[in-house]
Amino acid sequence: MKIKCIIIDDEALAISVIENHLKDFDYIEIVETFTNPLNAYRILEKEKIDLIFLDINMPQLTGFAFIENLNYRPLIVITTAYREYAVKSFELNILDYLVKPIPFDRFLKTINKVYQHVYQNTSKVDANLQQEPHIFLRVNKKLIKTNLNDILYIESLKDYIKVITVLGDYVVHKSLTAITEELPQFNFMRIHRSYTVSINKINALEGNNVEISNRKIPIGRNYSKQAKERIFNINDEDED
Repeated sequence: MKIKCIIIDDEALAISVIENHLKDFDYIEIVETFTNPLNAYRILEKEKIDLIFLDINMPQLTGFAFIENLNYRPLIVITTAYREYAVKSFELNILDYLVKPIPFDRFLKTINKVYQHVYQNTSKVDANLQQEPHIFLRVNKKLIKTNLNDILYIESLKDYIKVITVLGDYVVHKSLTAITEELPQFNFMRIHRSYTVSINKINALEGNNVEISNRKIPIGRNYSKQAKERIFNINDEDED
């Protein structure tokens, strides 16, 4: 089943930006959009909504007041022109906080976070998605669906990263920190300021290097203790 979402913003242009961003993700369905947040309660009573894109400053009702009056809590992504509400938003356990104007690359990070949350916590995604958890990588002007199990490691190239997979390599305009935050921590680990690796793809550990698909990748001094502990713990669990 698709992830059902609604968009609430008193500015029609802001709604159209999110609609345009979402058109590339066929597993997310926009059920309805609202310029008046009070009208959104009607749809929330009629059917189960999984995700809300929600503005904060609206004349009829603020986004925070809207959240406080919900009977149940879907995933909520705040969309606002103001940065000062970020702390309060995360105190309310908001999934993400987007500052307008919302660039697509930042929006993509949010969608990957939505997908990971739904995949790990519910059975709402269809069977094919459950079998192949993935992220989308923006390569030039194309969105490349990349299965997490296909990723070997990721290398930093200053303002870009190179994602090395079993199917090929992709150069993406994104930082290593940003992509590492999007990946599930149970299977991906940063081992160097320039490298994040898939733990289950590590074939060997030799000195301060790991070997993945016959390629040696260095372990940075600041990452060495934690990296080796995680690698050895996983090996110990496998032997048990």
